[in-house]
Amino acid sequence: MEYDVVIAGGSIAGLICAREIAEKGYRVLVVEEDYEIGTPEHCGGLVSVTGLQELGVIPTRKTLEHRVKNAEIFSPNGKSFVINSTRQNVIEINRRELDKQIAHQAQQNGAEIRVKTSFQGITDDGVKLSEGKVKCKIIVDARGVSALINKERSGILSSAQYEVYADWIKKGKVEVYFDQEKYPGFFAWIIPSLDGIGKVGVAGRGINAASVIDEFLSKKGNYSIIRKIFAPIWINGPIEEFVTNNVVTVGDAAGQSKPTTAGGIYSCGIGGILAGRAISKFLETGNKNYLNEYQKKWKKKFGKEFDKQSLARKLLEKLDNQSINKLFSLITPEILNEIAESEDFDFHTSSIIKLLGVKRSFGVAQTILGGEIKRLLTQ
Repeated sequence: MEYDVVIAGGSIAGLICAREIAEKGYRVLVVEEDYEIGTPEHCGGLVSVTGLQELGVIPTRKTLEHRVKNAEIFSPNGKSFVINSTRQNVIEINRRELDKQIAHQAQQNGAEIRVKTSFQGITDDGVKLSEGKVKCKIIVDARGVSALINKERSGILSSAQYEVYADWIKKGKVEVYFDQEKYPGFFAWIIPSLDGIGKVGVAGRGINAASVIDEFLSKKGNYSIIRKIFAPIWINGPIEEFVTNNVVTVGDAAGQSKPTTAGGIYSCGIGGILAGRAISKFLETGNKNYLNEYQKKWKKKFGKEFDKQSLARKLLEKLDNQSINKLFSLITPEILNEIAESEDFDFHTSSIIKLLGVKRSFGVAQTILGGEIKRLLTQ
């Protein structure tokens, strides 16, 4: 069998890319090594409604879990503040169902999807799959973080996310816990699906994610675990080259998830759209310059924001618990109101700057964070 494009990986970026190419009438094959599209579900599932709309997705009743009303952020010493997120129009979605919804879009456009089929390498005229060799003109690498593990270990953090039943999980309320000793360079989180049902996760540099999440849960109260996922996350931003010869890289495999939270539904999905349209133009014209337009357009949209997020991450990794506690003391009701008025969940560095208190307490923040805070303000 011969295809125009073979896409390795059936997550959101690869499926959207397939949808866009198949819409133009080209033969597309998506191969997913797991037994089901959308499984395992690594993602926390938070995204803005406007972000999904830009991806060409209207959530179905199965996909949409609920709207997030607020987020409570905890410091290492237990103090917290609450951010009202109503205006940001953030929803928690079921990633398994979202991926299936996009897979259906791709299939309706003419793409073929195979599960339990693994990508094993590139051949002279296509790819080698677990089922045999397949000819194609373009290969899309959408295999996720696993494609990056052997390239740059410093960008990989260990993580665990459990699906949990517990009466302390409240619908509409996200919780985030900072503690550089327990979750170095990252945080723990609770993302509700309904009252009493949600996702609890931890991530950090060099941690044993299983023992850390067990300790976190043990201090929360009674609970039952119904699903466990262990997966690396990527926090170093985009890779250097999205296109190499006839291989186009998209989504987490291209480092298109946020450096601050490792979330990537929107940014990875846009990567899939831009890659799919660029590949379609190449197939139509034979001009490889169209493939390079994909990276240029993605970086034009996300480059500055991701640079700022990467710098904010570097600042976070320098902080100890005492410094984080001090920064929390700088946060005023006025700052929280400013953040609540923001309508952009997907480009959130301005909210990070406000949370650091630097606009009104620059002198104090500079003492805690050092001179690099100036770069975050001026980029």
